[in-house]
Amino acid sequence: MKIASIAVLAAALGVGVAFAGVGRPGTAHGSPTPSGRTVTVEGVGTARTTPDTAEVSFGVETRAPTASAALAANAEKMRRVLVALRQSGVAKADLQTEDVSVYPHQTDSGAPDGFDASTSVSATVRRVAATGKVVDAAVSAGADETSGPSFSRSSREALTQQALRDAFENARAKAQTLAQAAGGVLGGVQRIEETSAAPEPMPLAYAAVDQARTPVEPGTQTVQQTVTVTFSLE
Repeated sequence: MKIASIAVLAAALGVGVAFAGVGRPGTAHGSPTPSGRTVTVEGVGTARTTPDTAEVSFGVETRAPTASAALAANAEKMRRVLVALRQSGVAKADLQTEDVSVYPHQTDSGAPDGFDASTSVSATVRRVAATGKVVDAAVSAGADETSGPSFSRSSREALTQQALRDAFENARAKAQTLAQAAGGVLGGVQRIEETSAAPEPMPLAYAAVDQARTPVEPGTQTVQQTVTVTFSLE
C-alpha cells in the first residue's frame, strides 16, 4: 500500500508524518481532499571552526603555623604567578581570581598541624598558539596546580547562525522527499523547535615541569544545531 511505503520511508529518515482524514476502511465516507495534513522532520546542521581562545586555571598552596601566615605566604606566591602570566602576554582584564581558601591542617593522627591556604586564578589566552608558553611561565613561577585549557571561538554566534540555517535546510530536504512520496506538495512552516549541543572542552594534563615548551593543540570544534520543523502537506 502507498501509505505503508510512506511510513517505511519516514522511519528510514527518522521523521514523522501525520495524515488527518485517513481513517479505517470501514468508517471512510467518500474521498474528500485531505486537509490539515502535516509532516514533521528533524534537521541537523553543523559548523566547524578552529578555536582562537583558551582558558586555563592555575592554583597555589602554602602551609604555615597560623592562618594569617599561610594566607600571606600564599598571596606572595600567587603574586609571582600573576606577574609571570602578565609577562607571558595575558592581559590584566583576562585574569580572574576563582577562589581564596584558608583551612586548618591536621596530621594523620588528627593532631593540629598549622594551616593551609590556597588561591586559584583563571587566565584567558587570546592567542591560542601562546597557551603552552603561558602554562610554562605560570608553573615556573610557582603554580602548584593547573587545569584546562578549555577552548572557545570568539565568533561563536556567527557559527551558531550558520549551523541553524544548515539544520533548517536539512529538515526541508527531508520533508520534500516525504511530500513527493505522499503524492503531495510541501507547504509552509507550521512550527519550529530548536536545540543545540555545546562543544566539549579539550583538557590539558600537566604533570611535571619540563624545560621544553608545553605543547597545546587546539584542534577543531563543531557547533551543532538541531531543529524540529513541522510543514503543512498539501
